[in-house]
Amino acid sequence: MNEILQIKNLMKSFKIKNKTVNALNDISFDINKGECLGIVGESGSGKSTLARCLMGLYKDAKGQIIYQNKNILEFNKKEYVNYWVNVQMIFQDPYSSLNPRKTCFQIISEGLKNLEKVNDKKELEKRVLKTMEICGLSKFFRDRYPYEFSGGQRQRISIARAIAVNPKIIIADEPTSALDVSIQAQIINLLSDLKSQYGLTLVFISHDLALVKHIADQVLVMQKGSLKEKNTVDEIFENPKDDYTKKLLSSLPKEDPNE
Repeated sequence: MNEILQIKNLMKSFKIKNKTVNALNDISFDINKGECLGIVGESGSGKSTLARCLMGLYKDAKGQIIYQNKNILEFNKKEYVNYWVNVQMIFQDPYSSLNPRKTCFQIISEGLKNLEKVNDKKELEKRVLKTMEICGLSKFFRDRYPYEFSGGQRQRISIARAIAVNPKIIIADEPTSALDVSIQAQIINLLSDLKSQYGLTLVFISHDLALVKHIADQVLVMQKGSLKEKNTVDEIFENPKDDYTKKLLSSLPKEDPNE
């Protein structure tokens, strides 16, 4: 299977109170086209830092993130704009990631106007309303503001904003952690359906291994900025190699064979 992203010797550090904290320590792995890569680890493992590096949000990261034979860490502004048409991110908190002063329609149309330069009003409306429908949002929601939606609906708006520009890759950083358990499955199913329907490559970041097991094809396990293990979802859950992976799995509730 073709690699759509290749990460080579990726490193990222932060200065905190005159100390250097290594958030990512020489990480290398590939992301295959059309697959879902689940990235798991405890809080502080570097998952969100990795997500932001993959989006090109940390220009001072070291190493290589190869997309279409180019290192995105060396992109100029124009190249990043083109990259962001193909790679979109869904953030963790739908309450803070949506502009409270913009309507649902305005939020979803942002990428179409800024990245794809869709200026025709009829074309813009057609694409936004179609995207809303795909993400389970009624067309009657178009003029509502974020405060008028539930958490699950807000995350659907975030997903709609991301897929509106027809990206090849979606990076979802803990997209369900701020939601009620009853809503989490709906969002997971939506992401899974979108992946299948549009051939998306999905990077799904979570501390919840049960969710990752449900959606991922491959799983990457992180601890303290290091890659501990990467394998198929079946191998990770049934035959883990690393002690840290085994520790994470031991915290999962046991399935009842009688259910």
